[in-house]
Formats: sequence, structure tokens, C-alpha cells
Amino acid sequence: MTAHRPTALTRTALLLGLGFLYAPILVLVVYSFNASALVTVWGGFSTRWYGVLLADGPLLEAAWVSLRVATLSAVIATALGTLAALALARHGRFRGRMPFTGLVTAPMVMPEVITGLSLLLLFVGVGIDRGLGAIVVAHATLGTGFVAVVVAARLRGLDRDLEEAAADLGAGPFRVLATVTLPLLAPGIAAGFLLAFTLSLDDLVVASFVSGPGATTLPMRLYSQIRLGVNPEINAASTLLIAAVGLAVGAATWLGARRGGRAAA
Repeated sequence: MTAHRPTALTRTALLLGLGFLYAPILVLVVYSFNASALVTVWGGFSTRWYGVLLADGPLLEAAWVSLRVATLSAVIATALGTLAALALARHGRFRGRMPFTGLVTAPMVMPEVITGLSLLLLFVGVGIDRGLGAIVVAHATLGTGFVAVVVAARLRGLDRDLEEAAADLGAGPFRVLATVTLPLLAPGIAAGFLLAFTLSLDDLVVASFVSGPGATTLPMRLYSQIRLGVNPEINAASTLLIAAVGLAVGAATWLGARRGGRAAA
């Protein structure tokens, strides 16, 4: 079958779409190295705003809070999402499957305002104080569905014969899971973790509902500063955040490609 070459219209639409998505990010990165204090006026190349950023105690504290929240919530979401994916992809039809699927995927389609308000009412009702722990639980709830979808898609592409062969050789269900299924799922689990981590770093709405004293995340801090005016320091903070996420995604992609090359060999 002959592959169809993209037409000029298709290439133009693709370039426009990519430009619409990534041109603002590129401008932000470039202007983070602006020597001028005016974000719309180029004053020459300088790294002064990165030095200012490293001396901004409240912003660094917010970044540290975001990293802790993102790591903890991503770990919880990855564990719960992987278990949910195994239940959905490996156990066929069971009583309550449809409600279970709906509960897992509901945070993916529900407006974040509704999710944040619902979690706030839940925490108030059960007596959980708003703060760091509440944000971790909220972000884990938000990320579990995304992890489940990614891992379930990876599960559907696995060769069941490998698991059946291990079982035929005497391995029990838990040993098959630990020695065959989970290693094969590692790229999907890593991708799900990174997705949950990124969603937590990026979230502003849900965290605003359930945060408390001493639990200000980086997006909340940046939003509060932007309301007073944009400055190149915010561009520098955003650039570092983009670089961190890019490095994490690149590492996960390299790990998945390396694992896939070993499997093919």
C-alpha cells in the first residue's frame, strides 16, 4: 500500500497548529533572558532574572511545596491507577464494572472547579484540615484516572502468552505480576507517573480550593504575582519548570525506547 504524502494544506495546517501551541512558550523562554525589566522590550541577553529568582525566598518555597506535592500525589496516583488498569484490563466483566470505570475516569472529564469544590466539601465534612496533605489527596484523585488510561492501553498491547507461559512454569499470580507483567508495563507506568506529576505541577484551580496556610504551590504563587504585573522573573521560573518537565519526559522516552530495543533483541 502506497503511503499518501501530506498535501500543502495539511503541512500548512500542521505548522499553524504547532506555531499556535509552541510559539508563546518559545517567546516566554527567550524573554526570560531579557536584560530589561520590561517584558515587552528586548534589552539584550542577560541571566540576571535567574539570579533574582534564586534569591526569591517565597517563590522558592512555593516551588519546593509543588515538587513535594507532585511527587507524593504522582506516586499515589500511579499505584492506584495501575491497580485500576489491571482490574479493568485483566479481569473482564465483573459486577460493578461500569460504575467503577465511571468513578476512575470521572475526574478526567469533570470541570476542575467542580472537583475542587467537591473535595473541599468532603474534607470539611470529614474534618480534614486544608493544607499540604489535602492537596496531595486532591491531586492524586485528579491523576489516578489518567494513569489508569495510560497503563490500561499498555496492558492491551502486551502479549498474554508471556504471562501464561510463566504461569505454566509454576509461577503464582503475584509472581507473574511482579516478574512479568509489571516489568513489561514499566514504560506505561513511567508515562503515567510523569503525566500525574505534570498535572500536579500545573494545577491551580483544585489546589486553590483545598490549600491552607503554608501550602502555597508554585502556580498559586505565580498567579498571585501576575495579578500585580508580569516581570521577567516569572518568565525565568516558567522556563525552569518547562525544562524540568522536558527532561523528565525525555528520560522516560529514552527509558521506554531502550526497554523496547532490549525486548526486540
